[in-house]
Amino acid sequence: MKTKEKIISNRGNVLILIIVLTGVFLLIISSLLGVVFQQKKLNNILIARLQALHIAEAGINYYRWHLAHDPTDFTDGTNNPGPYVHQYQDPTTGIIGSFSLEITPPPIGSTIVTIKSTGWINKYPNVKKTIEVKYGKASLAHFSFLSNSDVWLGENEGVSGEMHSNGGIRIDGTNDSLITSAKSTYICTPSHGCNYEEKPGVWGAGPNNDLWKFPVPEIDFNTITIDLANIKSIAQTNGHYYNGSNYGYHLIFLNNGSYDLYRVTSLKPSLYQIDDDDFSGYEYKAEEINTQTYVGNFSLPTNGVIFIEDDVWVEGIVKGNIILVSADFPDNPNTNTSIYINGNINYVERDDTNRLGLIAQKNIQVPRHAPSNLNIDAIMLAQKGRVYRAYYYNSRDRRIKNYIEVYGGIITNKTWTWTWVNSSNNVIDGYQTTKSIYDSKLTYSPPPYFPTTGDYTFISWEELPN
Repeated sequence: MKTKEKIISNRGNVLILIIVLTGVFLLIISSLLGVVFQQKKLNNILIARLQALHIAEAGINYYRWHLAHDPTDFTDGTNNPGPYVHQYQDPTTGIIGSFSLEITPPPIGSTIVTIKSTGWINKYPNVKKTIEVKYGKASLAHFSFLSNSDVWLGENEGVSGEMHSNGGIRIDGTNDSLITSAKSTYICTPSHGCNYEEKPGVWGAGPNNDLWKFPVPEIDFNTITIDLANIKSIAQTNGHYYNGSNYGYHLIFLNNGSYDLYRVTSLKPSLYQIDDDDFSGYEYKAEEINTQTYVGNFSLPTNGVIFIEDDVWVEGIVKGNIILVSADFPDNPNTNTSIYINGNINYVERDDTNRLGLIAQKNIQVPRHAPSNLNIDAIMLAQKGRVYRAYYYNSRDRRIKNYIEVYGGIITNKTWTWTWVNSSNNVIDGYQTTKSIYDSKLTYSPPPYFPTTGDYTFISWEELPN
């Protein structure tokens, strides 16, 4: 009897062990299946994230293409605020997801457009990726010096930043960046110290000839968009506009972010000086204020546009982001207007907050009475004429000045010069030493409505958290 009970007891223990082991096995299997399922789900989500990133990139590429065809449309062709949602179609499987675009147009004083694109796939609509990209159009202020004619940089003249001419360049001074010419060779004339000699596109006694490049593609001044009539309309609507006067206006920038304006009522006697049209002869021209009347003190306009439909004499301390335009309409060569640099123009600080653009329909001229040590903090553009300091026919009218420094840039259609020399290369009129300093912030953050060139180019890429 005792032996039989022991056998029955052992069988019960084995059954219990089998049940326990089976339970443990099923638990392990279910756990493994759960891990496999979760891993598969995680892999699917990782794939969805990668696909969402690609779709977001597709959104960026789409709007870059859009801007290439319509550079001023920041509403995806709708004229309505975004976001703008587009379906994304895979070439092999059809529509698999969508992207949503948010477009931030360039603020005043910038050419940079911000594109934010969020992508997702339909299978996992809550798994999203967002990319923010900035594109900008380079302004003409990308150049420290840009000319549509031949240039001579003398031994006491230096340029910091990129310099380009559609003509030839003689450089006896210094440079720290590219010097480029659209010419492989050109004829150097007596005005640049030659006897009608053929010279390379860039040549001279300057030390940094490893930075000289020629020929390079020409920059077509005819395609440079400077819509002065449009800037006039903007000034009349939201900026400051002043119509024609008998002689012009005198504007003095003040360091508190305002300016004093005077109406010029008479000029001092004309001086016999070189003809500003082609430097081939001489003309009588009055260039110095004799009397003026006070118009008032004005805070700088919020949109940064001051338009004067007459000649303007300018000087002072600039605090803000401003474009000052001198132009007369209807556009007639006989009435095109000019800007005169009456005295020093300085920024309160040479930082990102202060920018000045000077655009003249004809010339930007430094007159004889300007300071002997002259600073010009501005990007200057002479649309049809030149940026220059004149040569005076009578020796009694000539003035040899000391130093001129430009912080910003010079864009001139016709020949630029600050200095006049004789056949012995001695200064006989104008400034003995000149220097141009490149203001890098002006490339993508120029003064308001300053002209740009080329297409939008990539600036930055960033993935944003979701």
